[in-house]
Amino acid sequence: MSWTIERRGRVAVVTMQTNPVNAQNREFFVDLHDAFDRLEEHHARSPVVLTGSGERFSAGLDLGEHFPLFAGDPETVRTWFADYRATNVRLFTYPRPVVAAINGHAFAGGLITAAACDHRIVAASESARFGINEVPIGIPMPAVYLRILQYAWGEPVAARLSLHGEVISGADLLRLGVAHASASSNELLDRAVAVAELTPDDCIDQYAFTKRALQAPALRDIEALSDPLDELLPEAMTSPDARHAHRRYWATLKGRPPHW
Repeated sequence: MSWTIERRGRVAVVTMQTNPVNAQNREFFVDLHDAFDRLEEHHARSPVVLTGSGERFSAGLDLGEHFPLFAGDPETVRTWFADYRATNVRLFTYPRPVVAAINGHAFAGGLITAAACDHRIVAASESARFGINEVPIGIPMPAVYLRILQYAWGEPVAARLSLHGEVISGADLLRLGVAHASASSNELLDRAVAVAELTPDDCIDQYAFTKRALQAPALRDIEALSDPLDELLPEAMTSPDARHAHRRYWATLKGRPPHW
């Protein structure tokens, strides 16, 4: 389902709703690009708030689609990753204020999507959980995404969360600096819109210039360092050990053997 774009004053609120948990699959990738195409066409000067629906921001990669993919040909994985990478890089470099209103659970690619935004506000919840859990389930972290996490959170926090797959609470997000603030579920969007509005309309271009300058070292590292590492990613994702870990995690998660 295409994502909705709702105007709140001069802010465009984008609600992800590809599927009930916003699992990230090829349909999700298409929906993201469609939403940002519409932003550029109809809301070109608008600050943006990105949020999910229900109790989840995004569950990360759709494992039902991707574990079978990782059991196949590395060249197919290479093509898939080019599409996946383009989504978060587009979000990361979008030349307007982008605030993530993290309304609920965000795992793996879902938390990476939040990190690609400029500012993050998490809904106050004792039950919501968050984590970059790729490594413990047999998925090597793409170097391009690690550089985005380092930019967003700093190297120590990016390393801690990505190496160990630690699952944390919303309070931990604040303590570690992964989120900048929290708000009640009822106030989350209002708070996010208020942050998005902090940049005056006549300073939007200056925001874009400054954002580009701040990101220049990260983008340089992505081109010079991350891209060569990510050339090795398809083989790492499809190695025998990785496939074994995928099957192990699927059996634990679903309570049944994998179907691939």
